[in-house]
Amino acid sequence: MVAGSSRRPVAGAARRYGDLLRDCPRDRLALLAAHGLDFRLGRRDLLRDPIAALLPHWDARDPEYGYVLGMHAFGLEETGHHEGALAAARRSLEFVPDNAAAIHVIAHVHEMRGPPDAGIAWLRGTQPIWIRNAGFRVHLAWHLAVFQLDADAADEALSTYDELIAPQLDGGNNGLVDASALLWRLQLRGTRSARRWRKVTDLWRRGRSIGNRAFELVHAVMAFAASKQDGRARKLAERLRSDAMLRARSGGEELALAEPLVAAIMAFCRGDYDRAVDSISAIRAAADRCGGSVAQCDLIHLTLLEAALRGQREQLAWTLAAERARRKPASRLNRWLKARAWTLGATQPAT
Repeated sequence: MVAGSSRRPVAGAARRYGDLLRDCPRDRLALLAAHGLDFRLGRRDLLRDPIAALLPHWDARDPEYGYVLGMHAFGLEETGHHEGALAAARRSLEFVPDNAAAIHVIAHVHEMRGPPDAGIAWLRGTQPIWIRNAGFRVHLAWHLAVFQLDADAADEALSTYDELIAPQLDGGNNGLVDASALLWRLQLRGTRSARRWRKVTDLWRRGRSIGNRAFELVHAVMAFAASKQDGRARKLAERLRSDAMLRARSGGEELALAEPLVAAIMAFCRGDYDRAVDSISAIRAAADRCGGSVAQCDLIHLTLLEAALRGQREQLAWTLAAERARRKPASRLNRWLKARAWTLGATQPAT
């Protein structure tokens, strides 16, 4: 296959839409397409800077102005500019009070900074808005459950899954990604549910395409491996190398992360925690470019830490847990993980 844009049509399309926006900064379709493709490709700076450059071409008289502000807010959040993201998202909501995308941005800021109770309060307060939005209701319910896990309320997170996520799953990949990711986080926390995993794998099988790109396929492998359908998980993992269309739809960094990540997930489910640690350690520095948001990619870091704890890798577990606790000290989940790492060290024989 010839190298270049023919090999990476998603990257080529993103570049062309970006070029079009520079010439036509009010082209709504180009803006939506470029923003979505840059997100898929993990180009976080391009979620922020091009929209900042075109904002002067829009103003409050435009019906879509509030939505453009919301898109800029997301780019700010994903690049760590949390105060700017909050300001832009709140301004977006002044123009479009039911903009679920802006509500989503503020949820992300709470996720990055904590405390989880603030995130829960925000999403509960805005739930009458986002629960009616077909594009965001499952994903924002996922965020709500992640906050509940962060608050050490696994039972509440499971209830959110049963009440707000599972009934909305229709076989679409986005919803199944959220469902698989949440059940995996619950499993890392010690909450297993074979029945729920079986329902999710049934929906993955029923879908027209299990994983249109690497990020989605990783979550499908996660579901099958967690439900002990090892043969199916292995066959899906093989597509990372053999499926030319999947490879073409995926970003280069997303693909580079996916293969060691699925190896780690399958090893973790077999109880081979040393291999899981080794596989994820090799990609840890690039984990935030998994093909999803920073919040979604945190699943990789959580899996590495849990594998280190279960594999009794004392020093690594302590280092990872301490890093999480420093970054989000109000997280009760992080405090629990740090306490487990300390206990692991205390129980190890002296050398």
